[in-house]
Amino acid sequence: MGNKLLVDRINNLSDEEINREIASSFPSLYKTLQHMWLAEEVWWQRLKLTENIVLESSEFTGSFSEMAAILYKQSQQFKDWVDNATENQLVHVFAFIRNKEQVKMPVYQMLHHVFNHATYHRGQLVTMLRQLGADKIPSTDFSTFCRKK
Repeated sequence: MGNKLLVDRINNLSDEEINREIASSFPSLYKTLQHMWLAEEVWWQRLKLTENIVLESSEFTGSFSEMAAILYKQSQQFKDWVDNATENQLVHVFAFIRNKEQVKMPVYQMLHHVFNHATYHRGQLVTMLRQLGADKIPSTDFSTFCRKK
């Protein structure tokens, strides 16, 4: 929900503003959202035990709204998975390779990381919007999300 609220606001900006270089972890609103998609894409494939991960996000050159639609679909897959997960699936320890090293972690920790990562970058998007002089920036606080459910 937080991603959608921000994306809807960002979609009201011009392409120039969406791609304008702003000092942050990633150089634009576009590149920040692309990174958010990449992270979710990697973790989703790890969760699904994909042996050879393919990152469509890293080669993507389409519009911001097209990318946002793909990220929204990816986020919905995580939500659907969590909604249907059993306790055993959440505590299951899975392994993956990162930087040529095998890493193991329980699924619930991975999910916490994925959601925390998105929160971090939504904060950056808000700051970038402010630097662009945008107004009417929606709240993406978790408590706001809970109240709207």
